[in-house]
Amino acid sequence: MDQIQHNFITVRGLKFHVADLGEGSNVVLFLHGFPEIWYSWRYQMVALANAGFRTLAPDYRGYGLSDIPPEPEKTTFADLVADLVAILDHLGINKVFVVAKDFGVRPAYLLTLLHPHRVSCVVTLGVPHVPLEPRKYRESLPEGFYISRWNEPGRAEADFGRFDAKTVVRNIYILFSRSEIPIADEKQEVMDMVDASVPLPPWFTEEDLATYGALYEKSGFKTALQVPYRYGVVYAFCRSFDEDFGITDPIVKVPALLIMGCKDYVLKFPGMEEYIKFGQAKELVPDLDIIYLPEGTHFVQEQSPELVNELILDFLRSHM
Repeated sequence: MDQIQHNFITVRGLKFHVADLGEGSNVVLFLHGFPEIWYSWRYQMVALANAGFRTLAPDYRGYGLSDIPPEPEKTTFADLVADLVAILDHLGINKVFVVAKDFGVRPAYLLTLLHPHRVSCVVTLGVPHVPLEPRKYRESLPEGFYISRWNEPGRAEADFGRFDAKTVVRNIYILFSRSEIPIADEKQEVMDMVDASVPLPPWFTEEDLATYGALYEKSGFKTALQVPYRYGVVYAFCRSFDEDFGITDPIVKVPALLIMGCKDYVLKFPGMEEYIKFGQAKELVPDLDIIYLPEGTHFVQEQSPELVNELILDFLRSHM
């Protein structure tokens, strides 16, 4: 990992951290989810750089080593997309392959729809592309549903604030690597769902945790709670997605790949497994391939890096 360069680029009034490895005209843009950060792509960056690609993994505004915006509570998905375009422009990069995870899938597909000439193909992990209109899961899930809790201003701040950033990330990694949706009891907070004696997943080391913890100690969680959990909420899970992107044609025209772990808790969201397995996911992304990993959890790129690296490389090479 020592060969990864850490560059800082000032665009749109903020300084962004961009991890950068590899050379050449074939550029892969990695977009992280939560509680992830650029570091969640460490294995993929090395593998793809060794295969001849240039790899870029930015921290979104307010995440990791990137600047926190003056008003985090006003951050939108449109900001994330505009930031990505500005970063690519600054680097003189006209077109990229996009690889995205978790809520990073939303800006990945928005970038593809709003700037189709900038994207060659899209690979997503753990989450498919879904319609821009609301999918109101709150109506069919209990009050303790973690997104509902984090959507409530002040509640997550109080919950997280009882612990250091390292412990918060630890607990979320443990919760999100399970196959069931994290749902707290009525008188329980989300952080209380993980006992201190519960070990980390075997593929996630104490060194990894320390790295994540240090990055979130720097950035805090305020922007992360705004996007995705409070602005429209990730894929409009809890309330109307009220951001108008001016997209008149919602059909994605580039090839796409979805890598889905069969033990990913996201499959338990109401209607999600049916949406993926019975063709609806291909209505918006007609040229979509789906690959299932039988033992895969929500963190397949860290859990099974060699397998995921091979799948990504095969797909990118077939669309060069």
